[in-house]
Amino acid sequence: MMNLPNKLTLVRIILVPFFMLFAALGAKNQSPVLYTVAAVLFALACITDYLDGHLARKHHLVTDFGKFADPLADKMLTTAAFLYMLADGVCSPVVLAIVLFREFAVAGVRMIAASSGKVIAANMWGKVKTTVQMLTILFYFFARALCGLQAGWIDTVSVLLCWAVAALTLLSGVIYLWQNRSCFSQTK
Repeated sequence: MMNLPNKLTLVRIILVPFFMLFAALGAKNQSPVLYTVAAVLFALACITDYLDGHLARKHHLVTDFGKFADPLADKMLTTAAFLYMLADGVCSPVVLAIVLFREFAVAGVRMIAASSGKVIAANMWGKVKTTVQMLTILFYFFARALCGLQAGWIDTVSVLLCWAVAALTLLSGVIYLWQNRSCFSQTK
């Protein structure tokens, strides 16, 4: 039977397509209401991220499934949001490329480790990176919804936040790869 933290992770995964739908409709229709719905769905998904980790650690419910699915759910959610921010012109393709390259590299290390029966959980830097990504996305969607679609300062702040995300993502990726460099020397 699946524990509560894992169920919360699955809820986050299920929220992704709904977030995507409302983000796309908000952009297409230039609707603050639809951006608000997208922002609220994203916020709910962020809350499940906090809760599943907190409950898993507090009640000793950490599972291999959770170590795999939790970061995957985060990547699905944040990547979808950054794609919409890219389409809106506030996230540079370079920023998105850095985010994706880091995620592919980390996933590769996790696959190598898994082939030898080892599950590597996210480190502190990965959690900080995810938190900053989520806060950047929340700022963008809530500000867009609350301040109107023509508020230029939102775009300026969002662009700066996206570049900060890129720098932190790059740093966290380098640290993660360095901490798990022993995976590269594994042979079968």
